[in-house]
Amino acid sequence: MDLSYQEHIPTDFDPRSRVWVYQSSRLFSISEAFELETILGDFVAGWKSHGAPVKGYASLFFGQFIVIMADETATTVGGCSTDSSVHVIKKIETQFGVNMFDRQMLAFVSKDRVQLLPIAQLQYAADNRFITPDTLYFNNLVSTKEQWLHQWLIPVAKSWLAPRLTLVS
Repeated sequence: MDLSYQEHIPTDFDPRSRVWVYQSSRLFSISEAFELETILGDFVAGWKSHGAPVKGYASLFFGQFIVIMADETATTVGGCSTDSSVHVIKKIETQFGVNMFDRQMLAFVSKDRVQLLPIAQLQYAADNRFITPDTLYFNNLVSTKEQWLHQWLIPVAKSWLAPRLTLVS
């Protein structure tokens, strides 16, 4: 599995650009990914905040994560424009029969693919070495482009999960 996602992030966005990561409850098919590309492209093309266009970006990563980014150096993203981004994600949920808001499901790279794990099974997975300190975790709490570039895909040992777990090397 090629994990080099950084090369697909636009370079002309400020490092402080706001980022929202939405994790799907399942992998999107290739045909769904093409449909998503159109939906997300249309959303970004028409994204406005208080009538002004938002410098935005949205894309699907690893077939399972929709990332939306707004560069606020020109236009600040207010509540209504944030709501519009949530609305497009809810539309995607309905259209594709997925859950994009389940914060109880965690994503890891295991056996060369994205694996989801309920947070309630986290310690069990660590005890049985499904998760080790080096297992890569998708930290969907990143909120800026800078964080997304450097702290999205990180070892469990460097994540907010580490203090909650007894990890076996």
